[in-house]
Amino acid sequence: MQDTTQPQEQRRPRGFAAMSPEKKKEIASLGGRAAHASGRAHQFSSEEARAAGKKRHQRPENPN
Repeated sequence: MQDTTQPQEQRRPRGFAAMSPEKKKEIASLGGRAAHASGRAHQFSSEEARAAGKKRHQRPENPN
């Protein structure tokens, strides 16, 4: 029986996967600045951050 499988081609990363970490960080930074400039970004107050941290560290209730 003859092997009919094709040799696998090397796949090259595209888009963000092909970018350097510095370039990804730069693009993300621009997006964050644009969101804040347009007023769509949420800024946590210290009270909100404290409540979120408290909620995160609560023990889950026993389901039994």
